[in-house]
Amino acid sequence: MSIVLRVTNDNNNPKIILSRTSPLFLQRLMEAEVPEIADGLVSIKKVVRLPGERAKIAVESFDDRIDPVGACVGVKGSRVHGIVRELCNENLDVINYTTNIKLFIQRALAPAQINSIEIDEENRKAEVYLRPEEVSLAIGRNGQNIKLASMITEYTIDAFRETDTQGTDEEDIYLDEFNDEIDQWVIDAVKAMGLETAKQVLNAPREMLISRADLEEETVDHLLEVLASEFEN
Repeated sequence: MSIVLRVTNDNNNPKIILSRTSPLFLQRLMEAEVPEIADGLVSIKKVVRLPGERAKIAVESFDDRIDPVGACVGVKGSRVHGIVRELCNENLDVINYTTNIKLFIQRALAPAQINSIEIDEENRKAEVYLRPEEVSLAIGRNGQNIKLASMITEYTIDAFRETDTQGTDEEDIYLDEFNDEIDQWVIDAVKAMGLETAKQVLNAPREMLISRADLEEETVDHLLEVLASEFEN
């Protein structure tokens, strides 16, 4: 089973392009499996996928009596299980859509529990602060959860560990002061993420530093070691 993604006719050579990895394929599966969607009572607002790994679907109900997430999941997951099997066990998260962006980001990052969110609407960025034990849940395996959350909310999301000193610059040190121990290009790469001080970097998840700053694991570990030793001293 697949969908017709597009039809081309280059040089009188017609081609039909089929796809199982397109978000539209998942949307069509949901429409076929969930009667409330076919009847127009539940609407699919957006679908994002990392094909073969994980997907997120935002849904909305036009009837206050209908729980859109419950309708899509079905009793004991009966409806979503069939879709997951068709997708070769691709993990599927169904999210209740809202125009409240803070609440939408919070739902998109589930199962992580967020303590606070700072929104930059102009640049469409969000900084979320979580307890240390919640950070890995927000990021997900290989960064899948936070990447899909960013895709479905259309906000660049950065996750930070919340500490007692969060939000203050007391006894903090700017990264440029470490240029005798850390290569300047590494400092510049981290600053490009919006992290200017040592504590901001130490509060950022290691996985995010590797992926967002495009740094090798060894480079990130050296960076964290140098910054942490400053406060230990």
